Amino acid sequence: MTATQPRRPLSLLEAILPIAGLIVLVGLSFFLFGDEGASGPNQVALVFATMIAVAIARRRGYSLEELGEAAVASVGSGIGAIFILLAVGSLIGTWALSGTLIAMVYYGLQLLNPNLFYMTAAAICAIVSFGIGSSWTVAGTIGIGLMGISVNMGLDPAITAAAIISGAYFGDTTSPLSDSANLAAGVANANLYDHVRETLLTSTPALMISLAIFWLFGRAGDLDASDKLEAIESAFHVSPILFLPLAVVVGLALFRLPPFTTIFIGALAGGVLAVALAPDRVAVFGDPEQTLPRWLALIKGVWLALASGYVSTSGHPALDVLATRGGMASMLNTIWLIITAFAFGGVVEKAGMIERLIEPVISKVKSTGGLVTTLVSAIFATNVATADQYLAIVLPGRMFKRAFQSREFAPIVLSRSVGATATPTSALVPWNSCGAYMSATLGVSTFHYFPYAVFSIASPLIAIVVAFLGIRMIRQVKKSAGLAPQD
Repeated sequence: MTATQPRRPLSLLEAILPIAGLIVLVGLSFFLFGDEGASGPNQVALVFATMIAVAIARRRGYSLEELGEAAVASVGSGIGAIFILLAVGSLIGTWALSGTLIAMVYYGLQLLNPNLFYMTAAAICAIVSFGIGSSWTVAGTIGIGLMGISVNMGLDPAITAAAIISGAYFGDTTSPLSDSANLAAGVANANLYDHVRETLLTSTPALMISLAIFWLFGRAGDLDASDKLEAIESAFHVSPILFLPLAVVVGLALFRLPPFTTIFIGALAGGVLAVALAPDRVAVFGDPEQTLPRWLALIKGVWLALASGYVSTSGHPALDVLATRGGMASMLNTIWLIITAFAFGGVVEKAGMIERLIEPVISKVKSTGGLVTTLVSAIFATNVATADQYLAIVLPGRMFKRAFQSREFAPIVLSRSVGATATPTSALVPWNSCGAYMSATLGVSTFHYFPYAVFSIASPLIAIVVAFLGIRMIRQVKKSAGLAPQD
């Protein structure tokens, strides 16, 4: 069968099979392997689901060459995410080596109240993420420090990860510096600042609900961390200067440098700081047998931390578990997951399976609330099927654009609904690049933090409620009459 032969339309069953097959296979993987599923079984599930999609697409006239090119192009579009993951791995390694992570834990144990920790973590991440516009940068820097504090306080890592994600994605959804917010506004032809203002309508209540629930999750009782603080003081020289790499990352992010550049420079800053403040630790880590000149041992120590992570040998088991982290190698399973997920998404998109599922539904929707509900469902389905939040913004945004225009809604209504859904829900899909990143960076399975990711769940639901209630469903300006937008 050649690429020039006519392509018969997909049946509804054919469009559903690959996506349903993937969900069933990943569910079976989690049942059989638990959290270890991300170390290989989930990737196998994605490959099988891709084969199902290829077989169906071949029956409908697509050549293997076309489908292969689509898969390769899709994987290519994920190279940026892959390099960011590598940068985060290296950053964790050098920050563990320098003591930056330990400093976060040390001061966090002194300053943060366990009863308010979840709520405080969400609030801190929301503020920083809104300022820099990047959920990934927040999770990969402040997030890993908060996870360390949580473990030492004896708190639930799944709830902590969900609190970090809830705060981080509030900023990513509403900040004018966010690439996803800019894309959501662009796909609907809406003004960016109008988009941000209207998105706050759904995102602010979702954040308030999140903070309230995380406050309720706080546990009663006081924390005696004196033994942990003593262990840290005996193994690390803790001082505020250890926060310098974090300041570098935040500063570069505010100057809008690309995430990979920002994070990797932060990793290098951690390595330099380690050499300056703890040269003996770096030299021993790089050359335990002391066979190299000291300057080469220092280079090797930082290099190892960047590549394979730091291994702590302080003599305090709990502290060594906390400080033994990072390295680019620690991200390889996640990168494997992203490659297979993007290949699946490329084939599904090329074969038009998402369009086949969504288009008949759009034509049958009558009410405004039903239209937005269908859009939200389509966006989440695209996050599941294509493993990419950007495709979840662009594809449904384009497909629903005419439906919103035909009902005379202003572009901002579409962009607000897309923004409130695509970015937050991307972190809820284990094989989506965002879900895989958050799981790898925070060390908590997506399946475990999913039930507590309040913002990611509440934001799209509020978008639906707003539509059913008719709140701020702005109509297009009628230029001939010179009328202003109407609610």
